[in-house]
Amino acid sequence: MREGLEKLLAKGQDSAVLRFGLGQACLKEEDYAAAALHLAQAVKQNPQYSAAWKLLGKAQLESGAADARTQAQASWQQGLQVAEQHGDTQTVKEITVFLKRLHKAAGGAA
Repeated sequence: MREGLEKLLAKGQDSAVLRFGLGQACLKEEDYAAAALHLAQAVKQNPQYSAAWKLLGKAQLESGAADARTQAQASWQQGLQVAEQHGDTQTVKEITVFLKRLHKAAGGAA
């Protein structure tokens, strides 16, 4: 799946949906840095894409970057705001759980 999507991107068929698919494929392969790159492009192209914000936070958290928690928290907060604005209740629930876990993992100091 990832190869096919990368071929489409190489042909210039860039879109938020394509980047989301690539990010999702990279996450499945545990290529978190590439996933974060593609998902960041997805939300840049469509800032109202709540599912992309959700996965971007996950990729950022798993990336192992020094500021991974801060990045993930910022993405999830933005995604939560977008999801609430659009009535995307499932994404609201999921992101709320992710933020609570992040807060708990930090000893309640998130």
